[in-house]
Amino acid sequence: MFSRDLSYALRTLRKNPVFTLTAIVTVALGIGASTAIFSVVNALLLRPLPYASADRLALIKTDMVARNVINFPIAPGNMPDLLQHATAFQSIAGAASFPSNFVADDQQPEQVINAGVTTNFFTTLGAHIPFGRNFSESDGTPPPRPIPGTAPSPDSRPPTIAILSYGFWQRRFGGDSSVIGKTAQLNNAPAQIVGVAAPDFRLEFPTSSGDPAQPDLYTALRIDWATASRINVQLRVFGRLAPGATLAEARGQLAKLTSDLQNLVPIMKTAKVVWRAEPMQADVVKDVRPAVLSLMGAVLFVLLIACANVANLLLVRASSRERELAVRSALGGDRRALITQMLVESVVIAGGGAIVGLALAKLGIALLLRVAPASLPRLDAIALDPTVLAFTIGLAMLSAFTFGMLPAIRASRPNLAQTLRAGGRSPGLQGGKHLRNGVVIAEVALSFVLLIGAGLMVRSFMALEHVDPGFDPDGVMTFTAFNTRVRGPDAVRAYENEVEQKLRAIPGVTAVTAAGPLPLDGGDANLRYGPQAAASDPSLFRQATDHFIRPGYFAAMRTKVLAGRDFTEADNDTTSRAIIIDDALARTMFPGVPFPNLIGRELLVRVNTPDAQVNQIVGVVEHQRHETLAQPGREAVYIAEGRVGF
Repeated sequence: MFSRDLSYALRTLRKNPVFTLTAIVTVALGIGASTAIFSVVNALLLRPLPYASADRLALIKTDMVARNVINFPIAPGNMPDLLQHATAFQSIAGAASFPSNFVADDQQPEQVINAGVTTNFFTTLGAHIPFGRNFSESDGTPPPRPIPGTAPSPDSRPPTIAILSYGFWQRRFGGDSSVIGKTAQLNNAPAQIVGVAAPDFRLEFPTSSGDPAQPDLYTALRIDWATASRINVQLRVFGRLAPGATLAEARGQLAKLTSDLQNLVPIMKTAKVVWRAEPMQADVVKDVRPAVLSLMGAVLFVLLIACANVANLLLVRASSRERELAVRSALGGDRRALITQMLVESVVIAGGGAIVGLALAKLGIALLLRVAPASLPRLDAIALDPTVLAFTIGLAMLSAFTFGMLPAIRASRPNLAQTLRAGGRSPGLQGGKHLRNGVVIAEVALSFVLLIGAGLMVRSFMALEHVDPGFDPDGVMTFTAFNTRVRGPDAVRAYENEVEQKLRAIPGVTAVTAAGPLPLDGGDANLRYGPQAAASDPSLFRQATDHFIRPGYFAAMRTKVLAGRDFTEADNDTTSRAIIIDDALARTMFPGVPFPNLIGRELLVRVNTPDAQVNQIVGVVEHQRHETLAQPGREAVYIAEGRVGF
């Protein structure tokens, strides 16, 4: 029966190729857009993270409530407390990513992203090492302490143990398995390669954390956890819940632990440090979830509009076929058979639309992968996988029902007497007018919803276009330089001056500078600052973004100096105590004070010492947005980079 209806539907649609092609293309646009965006929804929001029992993983984060800081890393010195008291977790691991220089087999040095991890990193995530071996506990043993009064011998330090990412292994070594067991140079120190991670393994963190999702290699951290710093935060920490334990139980233990530690660690009390656990699956995509769901809603509206268009076309076509349908009904064709026949035609149209839509979706996904920001989580998981194909098939069937049911019902009720009496004339166009008008009204209503949403997006985009980021990005090009061969402040300054001179000699270059971090990079770069009274009352400390810059930075970035001056070469020294603040910090710390009156004032700032030191303000500059254009972000302190020997 179905085969007969299908054959008849194909013959009927083939007789009217313009209608058929128009309907298929209309449906294809809606299904193609919906499929492309659903592939993103599936990869980011629905598909589990590529870890064993990913629903048992949680990210452990620091919030400093008194300083309005959230999602902060955890200091290594706090790891023993977590391991001892957060028993709801079966295991707890940490990772910290940073650039490094890598050299192997006398090849050219390459700057890589190195993730220093605890030795239980892969086992906590439930990831296996298909080539070579995993880290062992001894790989994280700290090097022996040097005898007091003697310099540490380079030979006394064990090599760093490294596991390569699969992509780096393929790109740098062509997948050569003989590299396992070899020793490379990592930051001028030996690093023994013991394994290669699985092809689909990624280090997943929220985009707002600023941590790269795909390091080139993972190295075992050699840290004496018992004596590690509780101040220098650097570890992104995650835990795997123990069998039978719940996230609520883990959160309760973390709350009690931080409450107890606040009585033991002064800085945790003054900053009101709290630790919290968030489900890893939800937390990784929390920054992009609203945008992705909004896009999914928008393309579904597009599909509904396409269905309304095709429904109207089918209504018009059914009206022109009323004599045919009336004859079939008069010859004994029951209503169910007529509805089935019309729905089969709708299924054929939807099927053709789905096939063309999949081709359009494939092109759309390829375009999306080219233009999507690298920070988008799980980017490599976006594809036309079986789940997406099942969604497309289901969407096609639902679309066929949506745009086919009304015309089928309308066509199954022909007015036999009127239609047959009309002879060659077709009265159906008048008879279905109200129904067609209703479909048009629904289509216009859906279009208005889309237009309103698009208008809001355009307004938001225009608002972002007019946001002053605090610098002029036109013509600015950036790159990262990382050199571990040059050591000592004097050697570093000489090296930087040489690089700057060579860059200035390039035709078209008008200014050269350096900074870490750059504006809008979104990474964690924080220091505490406060008035001199904060030395006796630490609760007066606040948190600011810190930028280490070379003299001439503000001129190169065209950031306005509102009062005072830029750094000079005299400030670019380890003995300097000169700082520059932005106008956001000036208004926060010195409300109502004119900017010129702030020059010469002193602030306590912690730069590279355990305690904050007195620093003198030599300039006030325009605020630069550090995290995103959408939010002003935290106030900033600028420090001459030579002060810390960069």
